[in-house]
Amino acid sequence: VGSSPGDAELRPRRDEDAAFISIQAFPALLDLPQDLEVSGVGCGSRHTAVVTRGGELYTWGWGKYGQLGHGDNASADRPRRVEQLVAEEVVCGPWTTYVCVLE
Repeated sequence: VGSSPGDAELRPRRDEDAAFISIQAFPALLDLPQDLEVSGVGCGSRHTAVVTRGGELYTWGWGKYGQLGHGDNASADRPRRVEQLVAEEVVCGPWTTYVCVLE
């Protein structure tokens, strides 16, 4: 198979530091501990967040802008708990996550 100058634009770019994040185009079961009861869900362009009835916040997806709330720009394919807060509600924007927290 030959290639043309425009083919480079169609190939995925390889970043050694970038994590692979799968894209889920259809509804899927969440892989959270069974004893957690989800009370709210927020979905951004490439990330998701859930709040449990106990106030725990879990996030996963693309984290390039720190929108997962773990103090870094790492992406995650699996839900990861955001420590140090008790969440009441979560809303996600395209590249942001807004959380209403309890003091």
